[in-house]
Amino acid sequence: MLAPVPHGGKLTDVIVERLSEEISSGRLAPGQRLPTEQEMVLAMQVSRTVVREAVAALKARGLVTTRQGSGAFVASEASRRSFKLDPELLRSLDSVVDVLELRLAVETEAAGLAAARASAGGLRGVRDAHARFEAALARGDSGADEDFACHMAIAGATGNPHFAEFLRFLGTIVIPRRDPRVWDMTAGRREDYLGRIRAEHVRIVDSILARDAEGARAAMRTHLQRAAQRYRQFAGSAKGGGRPGAGA
Repeated sequence: MLAPVPHGGKLTDVIVERLSEEISSGRLAPGQRLPTEQEMVLAMQVSRTVVREAVAALKARGLVTTRQGSGAFVASEASRRSFKLDPELLRSLDSVVDVLELRLAVETEAAGLAAARASAGGLRGVRDAHARFEAALARGDSGADEDFACHMAIAGATGNPHFAEFLRFLGTIVIPRRDPRVWDMTAGRREDYLGRIRAEHVRIVDSILARDAEGARAAMRTHLQRAAQRYRQFAGSAKGGGRPGAGA
């Protein structure tokens, strides 16, 4: 498990698969502490960033939990988790569309529930997350992290913790533009691309804050359907060696 990681491939994926195998085989038992960050850095001969990304990926899969100041531990139910989304999904834009369709089924209802029953604190969380997203775009950033935080705030506002757990489980796959290939494909028309996403977010948030459940469902459905359409075009352009058209 702690042997040096051969360089040449994606180091994070190698570590994730090694530790996943240790957990699924029972060699790392539920509740057992993983080697410390420093131990993995020295033994695997990788950077601290690589180790942290690997632990974050394991956490997104539900295989480990982290405790502030104590490290990472094998999740109590890790051995019973049979469903997972492999990081390899990020290497196929067609598979990104599949994940968006999965999100469509869950997040459309989450938006409606958030509008219908969010507490005052829940609505404030949605509003604040959206403000941070707007600020990120105004700075010229991709806003990918802030985008994810917006969707998490909406999921949290439902009052049902399983919506947020679902998004947390999906992890980085939730915001496909974190993929450098997708981000590169927006070059030359990035302002328009991000402007469309911003407008879709505004409609979702405004509907939730107005407690318009059906409007929120419709706005979220439109946002994710259009996102799927954009990434279908990205996938087609990647196969054809070109760039997506203006309608993406």
